[in-house]
Amino acid sequence: MSAGPSESIPELICELCRQFYGLGWVSGTGGGISIRGPEGIYMAPSGVQKERLRPEDIYLLDHARLDDAHVVCAPADARLKISECRPLFYNAYRLRDAGAVMHSHSLWAVLAARLFAPEGRPSEFVCQGLEMQKGLRGLGCFDTLRVPIIANTARESELTASMEAAMLAYPAVDAVLVAGHGVYVWGQTWAQAKTQAECYDYLFRAAVEAQRLGLAAGPRQ
Repeated sequence: MSAGPSESIPELICELCRQFYGLGWVSGTGGGISIRGPEGIYMAPSGVQKERLRPEDIYLLDHARLDDAHVVCAPADARLKISECRPLFYNAYRLRDAGAVMHSHSLWAVLAARLFAPEGRPSEFVCQGLEMQKGLRGLGCFDTLRVPIIANTARESELTASMEAAMLAYPAVDAVLVAGHGVYVWGQTWAQAKTQAECYDYLFRAAVEAQRLGLAAGPRQ
């Protein structure tokens, strides 16, 4: 799977959404993905069946104007809407110069956040000593991973400020968990974002399954 020329990015987004649907990350129209290309920021629309997206359904937004959504090319279907995740995706573009951002509603992300923040308040997910940590930027298997958890809100866009604060507080981490909701993951390229999203999901699942087996989910100091 390769993005190749910029005109193939909408096809790549559709392919990734189909894969994520198979993993349970974007079921029920939830979740989303955005990739930055030479012409601008490509973004899946909001409130649609992600596994049925077509390239002509993908938005192209102005990458030079990250204060708001400036549409360069709208989907063929006028009924579609820009993703509710847009301001949160833009956090990663503004603060981390990301090349791609993925939002998952993975059950493992939700349960991991519940495990470390049972009341849904801001906290952090912690794990240590797992080989899959090596798939994350700057992390080794014996390091301690700490992922910020922020409280959920009624509307996605209302998470923008708390996500930004968490990103500034955890500059070495490329993910933010949202209690009762899911996770945002980004990377310098779509391939790095995908790799890290898969590794984070593995680590979230490992912590949840460890708890189920009565093992320590990770250090909490």
